[in-house]
Amino acid sequence: MSTVKVCKMVGIPRSTLYYLRESGDISFPEKTSNQHLWTAADIEKLQHSLTKAINPPIAKPSYKTTNINNRRYLGNKYRLLPFITKVVEENCPDIVSVADIFAGTGAVSSAFTNKRLITNDIMYSNYICHLAWFGTEIVDIDKIQKHILFYNRANPTRDNYMSLNFANTYFNKAVCRKIGFIRENIEQEYKKRKINQRERAVLITSLLYGMDKIANTCGHYDAYRKNGDLSSALELSVPTVSNNLNVANQCYHMDANELVKNIKVDLVYIDPPYNSRQYCDIYHLLENVALWEKPKVFGVAKKMDRDNLKSRYCTAQATKAFEELINNIQAKYILLSYNNMADKGNARSNARISDKDIMRILSKKGHVSVFTQKYKAFSAGKSNIEGNEERLFLCVCDSQPRHALISSPLNYIGGKYKLLSQILPLFPQKIGTFVDLFCGGCNVGINVQAKKVILNDKETSLLALYNTFKNLEKKETFRLIDRIIHRYGLSKSSQYGYDKYVANSSDGLGEYNRRKFLQMREDFNNRTPLDYYYYVLLYVLIVYSFNNQIRFNKEGKFNLPVGKRDFNLKMRRKLEDFIDRIQKGNYEFRNQDFRTVDIKNLTKDSFVYCDPPYLITCATYNEQKQWTETDEQDLLTFLDKLTARGIKFALSNVLTHKGKQNHLLKKWAKKYTIHYLNFNYQNANYHSKDSANNTQEVLITNY
Repeated sequence: MSTVKVCKMVGIPRSTLYYLRESGDISFPEKTSNQHLWTAADIEKLQHSLTKAINPPIAKPSYKTTNINNRRYLGNKYRLLPFITKVVEENCPDIVSVADIFAGTGAVSSAFTNKRLITNDIMYSNYICHLAWFGTEIVDIDKIQKHILFYNRANPTRDNYMSLNFANTYFNKAVCRKIGFIRENIEQEYKKRKINQRERAVLITSLLYGMDKIANTCGHYDAYRKNGDLSSALELSVPTVSNNLNVANQCYHMDANELVKNIKVDLVYIDPPYNSRQYCDIYHLLENVALWEKPKVFGVAKKMDRDNLKSRYCTAQATKAFEELINNIQAKYILLSYNNMADKGNARSNARISDKDIMRILSKKGHVSVFTQKYKAFSAGKSNIEGNEERLFLCVCDSQPRHALISSPLNYIGGKYKLLSQILPLFPQKIGTFVDLFCGGCNVGINVQAKKVILNDKETSLLALYNTFKNLEKKETFRLIDRIIHRYGLSKSSQYGYDKYVANSSDGLGEYNRRKFLQMREDFNNRTPLDYYYYVLLYVLIVYSFNNQIRFNKEGKFNLPVGKRDFNLKMRRKLEDFIDRIQKGNYEFRNQDFRTVDIKNLTKDSFVYCDPPYLITCATYNEQKQWTETDEQDLLTFLDKLTARGIKFALSNVLTHKGKQNHLLKKWAKKYTIHYLNFNYQNANYHSKDSANNTQEVLITNY
């Protein structure tokens, strides 16, 4: 019987049959003339093989795991992590973001997974591993395990790119066939969307680590060992990746000198090549397999063309490249790893950048200290090191024109202060005009660095309050606040504590302030908004109201009840910081409906941020159905128009909330980039995205 008829009989397509044969799970009968002739015994054997291949017997999975340090790599700093982390912990306070710009295997980055991470390497084989170890996409671990088990069982018999080019060099022919089969299958699975980008990276990482473990080399691929041991079989392990990393992590594959022009972080860690040994020469085979472009290879070592991967840090241009790099870094701290080989070794091993040049270049940026592996700190340029030691050059950069994050003086519902560490890193690095279209409490707009910031909201009283803070002298603002508090006899816990009011911090001051607060609220609601006093009175009303919030009823009357707190030192500092920021910077407050904003005045370096009322939630600002599906659709259309004009935007919103789904937003967002944010509101869990009862907060961008 022919193969076509057999396939119809057992109910599988020929492609599946050939795939199973290639993986080694079934075998074909002998070929006669131009076709395979199947006997009844062959068919029975096939059916048995299919049952076994498609529905393998249930058993406890057998797989090993691998960690980031389980790979041989020249200059790997894994053993130096205690040294590096101690220097950072003792000398670099309050860092929240780290960039590892010559990351290699990512060993140093692995010590800072509690920070926002930026990793980079010019080698694609390193970058793909970074995506696996530090990426933000969710990895289905069960899916990875099943793939690894399948790959480990595979026993392909057909030749492929790997076996035709590398058999019996770094690996035996059978292993080369298996490497080629696995790598090709990973690409097929990705193209068919059976695995996502990070899952693809995890599987490639598993393959690269598995290859490196058994390769017939001395740790690198400049050459293979003649008459070396080629008996080792390839066995893949499951990388121990995490799904709980900072959602703002970024992995890059580019020239580090170009990257630093476009990033801003607290700490930049630099571990460049030290000598003339090019990493693309040493790890060409892993690079070839990672890229999987199947180029021609040449020479005894079977190398491909890699001119585009050559690093200037391995050449006579190293010092010039290093100076350009340092000049363009935007950070509080720069930490450089560089050994003291100088001219102690042969020409290939000698350091390309001298100590004198390192100190000269770093000293222009700030104060420099040098630490040896024994943690002996000494002044710049005065080291007296004997023997071969790894050293850390720490540069505390001169003060940068950076904003310190400040919080809004209002406790505005939906405020994004706690999300700033995730949101701000996702914004463009250079912004001309920043437009906060629904500014609310101003937590985002007041903390963005731009040439000009426009803070817009349709709440008239809110914008008038902000303009009061901007235009009224700060001393006069606080004089009016104190005058109002004194007039109504409200509590001053910062001055007298809680005992004076027969209260405590837990129960709060509401009982003492209630009657006085209601009188102040009535006076405010009967007053005409004509002067600064009116809006300062509004601010005091907000401070002493429930949760320091702002709410008006349909008649425009302030209607929140008294709260537990008063104008304490924390509130005073928040207001001082806010007034200082808006009075010194280029801030403009506007009171417009977003539909009336003229986008023709915006240029390509403008950036629009939107944090509108959420359609499927019920915050105080949306209790009276002030935001409808019509408003939602109008906003999405507005954002599409920005995209058409080449203007970048970011939209904060929720896709799901307490069992509800914003279907309109979900459908629209498919054409843009969705960043999932980790933040717990009350009664919400952002770490379980698949639960219908959880809130799924996102930032949607058109870039």
